[in-house]
Amino acid sequence: MALLFLLFSAIAAAQDSTLPDGSQTRWVVEEPQEIVAYVAFDPVTVKRELPPRLRFVELREIAMSGIPWAIDYLAKHPAEGDWGISFFEIVRFGTFTIDGRAPHWPKGGAAALWFARVVSSDPAVNLGPGRPYLALEFLMPDKAYVAYMRKKGYYAGFGHVKLLQESDGTWQGMVKAAGLSVTAACIPAGGVIGGAGSAGAQEIFPPLSFSVENIVRVAFTGHREQDCGSGSSLEIRGDHALADGTALEPMVFEYGYSLSGGTYPE
Repeated sequence: MALLFLLFSAIAAAQDSTLPDGSQTRWVVEEPQEIVAYVAFDPVTVKRELPPRLRFVELREIAMSGIPWAIDYLAKHPAEGDWGISFFEIVRFGTFTIDGRAPHWPKGGAAALWFARVVSSDPAVNLGPGRPYLALEFLMPDKAYVAYMRKKGYYAGFGHVKLLQESDGTWQGMVKAAGLSVTAACIPAGGVIGGAGSAGAQEIFPPLSFSVENIVRVAFTGHREQDCGSGSSLEIRGDHALADGTALEPMVFEYGYSLSGGTYPE
């Protein structure tokens, strides 16, 4: 699973983990805990959300770069070379604030997000210092805070989302939103990847249907990750595009990092 971590989170120290000047808002995250699933998806199901300046990263090109998991996946699913790759996560926070304001979290309250890997549709255009993603979903259980996020230029929607740890150490996640129902269980196992020296940066583009065109840039440090071991599970149901995707195994449990971010005009 280390290769997936390198592909998505860029643990390499060479990745720029500082934010540029000019942020219009300030986003702070501390001590998150999250179940993460990497999901292959048919881009046709979300093509209406793709801005013209972007294109989805295809499984075919990842495999052609020599990444073993992508080679193995396409060997089993040869017709899906033009599919995209994304991550879906259920995450709860020690701290989550935008310009100093935090959501109202119900007991076990968490957020759920679905981000897809993208690149510029014009190879000559540099999108910026971070790894680029398209936000396909960002669900919060606080309607007032969803409105606040959207006013601040962050893409968000309402959903019932929870993440709780059982007495045996199992993390249980749940999402209920329009057209989408997710249940997840993760039992962290094995060695820990990352640590104090890990760092990365990302650029998050809003979906085309979102009226605000700000880019969200984030930088993080201290990222840690473990595989979800035997007994872990994920079930995604509904008519949401995410439910048409294929989750790769294993899921992972990520935790412990600090993240800062903000909105920037394109």
